[in-house]
Amino acid sequence: MKKIPYGSHLITDEDISSVIKVLKSDFLTQGPSVKLFEDSFADYVGSKFAIAVSNGTAALHLCTLALGLKPGEKVITTPITFVASANCVRYCGGEVEFVDIDPETYLIDLNKVEDLLKKDIKGIYKGIIPVDFAGRANNLEEVRKLANEYGLWIIEDACHSPGGYFNDSLGNIQKCGNGNFADLAIFSFHPVKHIAAGEGGMITTNNEILYKRILNLRTHGIQQDLTKRLKFDGPWYYEMQELGYNYRLTDIQAALGSSQLNRAQFGIERRKEIAERYRNAFIDKNFIYGQSGIVDGHAYHLYILEVENRNELFKYLRDKDIFCQVHYIPAYRMPYYESNKDKKVFYSNSEKYYERCISLPIFPHLTLQEQDYVINTICEFYE
Repeated sequence: MKKIPYGSHLITDEDISSVIKVLKSDFLTQGPSVKLFEDSFADYVGSKFAIAVSNGTAALHLCTLALGLKPGEKVITTPITFVASANCVRYCGGEVEFVDIDPETYLIDLNKVEDLLKKDIKGIYKGIIPVDFAGRANNLEEVRKLANEYGLWIIEDACHSPGGYFNDSLGNIQKCGNGNFADLAIFSFHPVKHIAAGEGGMITTNNEILYKRILNLRTHGIQQDLTKRLKFDGPWYYEMQELGYNYRLTDIQAALGSSQLNRAQFGIERRKEIAERYRNAFIDKNFIYGQSGIVDGHAYHLYILEVENRNELFKYLRDKDIFCQVHYIPAYRMPYYESNKDKKVFYSNSEKYYERCISLPIFPHLTLQEQDYVINTICEFYE
């Protein structure tokens, strides 16, 4: 049995052909493939606008910039996420407030968020970044109600959930990133994600003002709208009106992303099948404390078990060439963020989760034989 990673990209002949086509074209960057990818992605998630950027972290940074986050202002997010979800706040000089997770969903606990906001007499909290962790969509209708009550903006971190959705109070499907509730949403095209472009990210929104501002910030702060330039010296003229960044995506990456997007729905269905097999295999095992639920709209970027003796199991699986992973070390444990708060009191659910969690291999081309090997090896360990 070959080594089995927790996640893996798949490059097809169609992917390769799409990249070769760009390599033979007149544009390697700032060409038509980027706009095509943006339009296709906006259609896929159901948003009005989409902006392709260099990676998911750049997407988060651009969102906090566009929303006008100022030094000293606070933003709420979950500790069970990759640190980029919090780092984007610090890039703007803001302060991060981590709120514990719901142990059933692994998502940020909105009841705890509300408890925190009720104490905010000075109005220092400006936004919330809910993370669709592992591919499970947050109920953004509920997040929006809370945000409206306390005057917060919302950035949906949907890096794990392209193609995911939740059902709103009327029973309607609300796709991750569709812009109906969040001000902005972000996605990642890292190789282990649903859509692999090598690197890359996307921002989606229904807000045209934010859309246009992000377009400028993506390209050095150069004003894209000719009617808003202060002067015009000639056809060569460009005008930097604010400090921006080079956060563009290349046409090469966009072409690969578009090709992968064409089969994204197949990937979602295959991930769900794998998740259901894991669920059925472990549902009655006495060494399991919890596992990812089978819920409508879950995009299954990760499949997670909570187990006893996690550290020993992790080593055992590595020795058997099963390269599971731990997602994530709680962000507040990072030396940069570590505070004097008693973690076991403030983040008891996150602490329990971290001590037990392990992410199993899940990707569309995982074979039944490989999955059975993973399942049987885990059961073997506990015999």
